[in-house]
Amino acid sequence: MAAVSVFPSQGELGAALARLVAEAAAEAVASGGRFTLGLSGGSLVPLLARELPPALSAAPGAEPARWLVAFCDERLVPPEHPESTGGAYRAQLLSQLPPPGPRVLGVSPGLGPAEAARDYEEQLRRAFPGMDIPQFDLLLLGVGPDGHTCSLFPGHALLQEQTSLVCPVLDSPKPPPQRVTMTLPLLNAAKSLLVVATGASKAPVLKRILQEQQQPLLPAARLRPRSGRLRWLLDRAAAAELQIPLEKCS
Repeated sequence: MAAVSVFPSQGELGAALARLVAEAAAEAVASGGRFTLGLSGGSLVPLLARELPPALSAAPGAEPARWLVAFCDERLVPPEHPESTGGAYRAQLLSQLPPPGPRVLGVSPGLGPAEAARDYEEQLRRAFPGMDIPQFDLLLLGVGPDGHTCSLFPGHALLQEQTSLVCPVLDSPKPPPQRVTMTLPLLNAAKSLLVVATGASKAPVLKRILQEQQQPLLPAARLRPRSGRLRWLLDRAAAAELQIPLEKCS
C-alpha cells in the first residue's frame, strides 16, 4: 500500500519534497558513493528550483557533485525550447547547484523518436553497469488529470511494455506529440518513487487511483515498485476528494 501525505499548501509540500530529496541524497552518497535521481517535468521544475537549493544547503552530505540525474521522459524538441524538460531543469535548477554539479543524462538532440529512445536506454544501461534493469535511488513523478505519468497515457500500448526500458511516443495526446519515456519496468525497479500532485484539477483522478482502483488501471495506478517504496505527496486541493488527514511540514 502506498503512503499518502497531504499538506495544507503547495509551499509546505515543496519544502517537504526538497527535504526528502536531500535526505535521500545524503543517505545514498554515504552508503554507495553516489545518488541516482530521475526527474519528471511540468510543475515539478519550478517547485524544485525554488525549494531544493536551500534544502541542500542544510544537508552538506547530499553533495550534488556525486549525483547522477536523468529525466523520466522528454519531449523531442530542441533543448532551448520551453517544452524541453532537460532544458528547463538546466536553466532553473541545475544552474543553481554548486559546480561541478551532477552528471546529467538526457535524450540526444536531433534524433528521431525510435533512435532517441534506443540511445537514451543505452546511456542508462551504461550508467548502471551489471544491472538488468537500472535501479534509481529516487524517481520524482507527477500525475495528470487523466491519470498519466511520465509520457505513459491511458489506453496506450506502452502500458503493456515489458522488455524495453525506454520507448518512443509518436502520438501523445498532449503536445508535442513526439516524446521519449521510461516504461513501467524501469519505473517500478526504483528504490523509491515519490509522486507529486497539486491543484484541484487532480482531485477526481486521485480518488480513482488511490481509493477506487477502477479497471483498467490508469497509468499512475500502475506504479507499484517491486521492492522499493512508493509515496504520494499531495496538497489540500489535490486531496479534496480523499479521506486523509493533513500533515504539517516541520
